[in-house]
Amino acid sequence: MEEAGTAAMAKLRAQCLERGAAGIKGLARRLRTLADEKTQSLGLEEFLKGLQEAGVSLEPEEAQQIFSVCDKSQSGTLDFTEFLEALRPPMSKARKEVIGEAFQKLDKTGDGVVTVEDLRGVYQSQAHPKFKSGEWTEEQVFRSFLDSFDLDKDGEVTAEEFLNYYGGIGASIKSDEYFVEMLKAAWKL
Repeated sequence: MEEAGTAAMAKLRAQCLERGAAGIKGLARRLRTLADEKTQSLGLEEFLKGLQEAGVSLEPEEAQQIFSVCDKSQSGTLDFTEFLEALRPPMSKARKEVIGEAFQKLDKTGDGVVTVEDLRGVYQSQAHPKFKSGEWTEEQVFRSFLDSFDLDKDGEVTAEEFLNYYGGIGASIKSDEYFVEMLKAAWKL
């Protein structure tokens, strides 16, 4: 069963990667809307529905095999974060290090989470089009930015959430060197 689940996961990963940077991220977004808000977990029914809504073409038994392999505790639920970690290709040490550097740059207080307060003076909200037009306040610009990374929408981005975000983005970038340079340029590291 585990071997079949691994093969099914490889098939799902390949389909996501064919879609580019939005592949894994898009599937994650769809599944997140179906996950239990408190536990960030999915039952089999929600998992199957999410795959279907995301346009993934897997046989039902393949999806069930993936679910079984990822349900390590045999609880009948799938931990959303653990599923994403299994879906993404492994990240190199160089990628993890540059993601960590970017996170540290944002985490001004050094407490291991990025909040709106950490963004003040780091993220230029005044350049955002909705701030310029008067549609959004500075606070709304900051929240929108954090929401890109914040899986549980609690207003705080952990190092793990940040790593997961860039793991999803980087999954479609084959070259470690390009990925590292891209992050260094984006975060002025």
